[in-house]
Amino acid sequence: MNVHDAKRTRVVLATRNRHKVDELSAMLGDLPIELLSFHDLPELPEVIEDGATLLENAVKKACEVAAATGSAALADDTGLEVEALGGAPGVRSA
Repeated sequence: MNVHDAKRTRVVLATRNRHKVDELSAMLGDLPIELLSFHDLPELPEVIEDGATLLENAVKKACEVAAATGSAALADDTGLEVEALGGAPGVRSA
């Protein structure tokens, strides 16, 4: 069986950033994955990013989106962490 014969797995990318969706889609290439995002599922509620760390925010987004869709979900959170500032501004960076 080749990848074109396999059943497609639905994965939701918890982002509104179209560039991230396009980038991940290109990396996945011909794998049997149906990649969706908030753009495909506008009914998904906004996730409040109130974690103390970037990792907490990413995990929260992935868990909430997975629970809302019943599908596997991936998420990230980005920010600037400066070692000389003890990791600041971290989640507070824009």
